[in-house]
Amino acid sequence: MMKTKLIEEEIKYIGSQLAPHWIYKNFGLQGDAIVAFKGECEVKLSEMVDIEDVINNEPIYSKYMLSFITEQFGVNLVEGVYRQRLLMCIIKELLEAKGFFVIRNGDDLLINGAKLSVSIATKSVNSILIHTGLNILSEGAPVNASGLTSDLGIEDIDNFALEVMKRYSEEVDDIYLASTKVRGV
Repeated sequence: MMKTKLIEEEIKYIGSQLAPHWIYKNFGLQGDAIVAFKGECEVKLSEMVDIEDVINNEPIYSKYMLSFITEQFGVNLVEGVYRQRLLMCIIKELLEAKGFFVIRNGDDLLINGAKLSVSIATKSVNSILIHTGLNILSEGAPVNASGLTSDLGIEDIDNFALEVMKRYSEEVDDIYLASTKVRGV
């Protein structure tokens, strides 16, 4: 069962949080979990997991971002990327239910051609880790960006985060249960 937690305090995401047992050590959630928090995001090239971004000299910055970090065990990297894409689809569905037109290109979400999200999935020695960030404010980003509040007018970021985590955890749990109810052939 996937655990969820909305972190009340602001945390600056710098990339080092994408580490095994970070959620367990800091928030007491052992096992599969997803957490959300708000704060500045600044990932320097030395902390980048995405080698393509390093090669292209593209560090990540957002003045104010909603970040999700999930750690899941017993999953290989390819399945981790599938789960990352599932998370992006859930976010896209929630935004579309609010009346926004969202383009998903792989693990990127775009509003009117402007980048709303950053996301990466990676493998640790014993788990997969996913970070997904959604700009709350678009000002100051190094790319053409859109923001949940500044461009979409979504003010209640906490409730949006809770709904994303609820739907994601329910979907992952339901997928597991679906795999246990079928007869092998």
